[in-house]
Amino acid sequence: MNTIIMPGELNDHATAIVLKELVRRAIVKIRAMRFSFEAHDKPSLTADADFVTDADKLAQAIYVRSLVECFPGYGIVAEEDGLRRPCTLPVDNAYFTVDPLDGTKAFIRGQSHGVGTMISLTVNGRIVCAYVGDINTGEIYGYRAGSDKVFRITPQESAQHLAIDTERPLAAQYLMLRDPVAKHSAAVQTLANGPAFKNHEIGGGSIGISLARLWKGEVGGAVLLPRNETPWDRNPVVGISDRLGFVFLSINAASGSVSQIPMEPIRETIVFHNETLIIHRSRLAEAKAIFGDRWNYTA
Repeated sequence: MNTIIMPGELNDHATAIVLKELVRRAIVKIRAMRFSFEAHDKPSLTADADFVTDADKLAQAIYVRSLVECFPGYGIVAEEDGLRRPCTLPVDNAYFTVDPLDGTKAFIRGQSHGVGTMISLTVNGRIVCAYVGDINTGEIYGYRAGSDKVFRITPQESAQHLAIDTERPLAAQYLMLRDPVAKHSAAVQTLANGPAFKNHEIGGGSIGISLARLWKGEVGGAVLLPRNETPWDRNPVVGISDRLGFVFLSINAASGSVSQIPMEPIRETIVFHNETLIIHRSRLAEAKAIFGDRWNYTA
């Protein structure tokens, strides 16, 4: 059989089409296995039990196979089996992160929310493209390289340009927590119970699907507990959040002081010792007024 060689490399638009298609394929595969899968224990970075299912592994295989075929020489950092492929490109330092099934515990419980799949592309220290797929709704959130717009894309291929309502104050919005409020510091408990925010909501599962609520404007802020942060969790959500204008603030539990966190892409797991507050850049003046002399953020 003859091989046809096409000239040139994939441009930003073509790269985005490939990545969105891989997210869509992962969604289809995982949805098909919702009621028929096997789960196994796996080593955990925390004291909490962790699990992997055959849906995680089959979805990761979908990503990796096509990434290797479509992007030869690019690095890959994927969750399952500690997959690490180094970048062998002669010039650019480029690598993908893959979280094939984000929210595995929620998936095992059969939840109708909080289950996702995520991919990002980092080139020379910048997250240039990222997509997060919602397994239950089939929606995809993300942006392509060369664009400052983030879209919410439905299974029917209609797209909504996401933008934050900068006129809506934090006091009129809810703060999202991913853990019970009692696990948080006094400073965060004060935030969660008003009047800085209207009140708080608690939701778990996929970090990507949780933060999609922030990107859509359903909540005005989010707080994460101290944690081990992995490349496949961090890079996609940081990339999308940054494109939409969100900032990440570190809250010291002992003093209640707030400082900025430079959210660079990572290739290895790192540890956050403080809680993290995520709000939109347009809300910094409000946050400064809330924290008063504990505010150490410099834009």
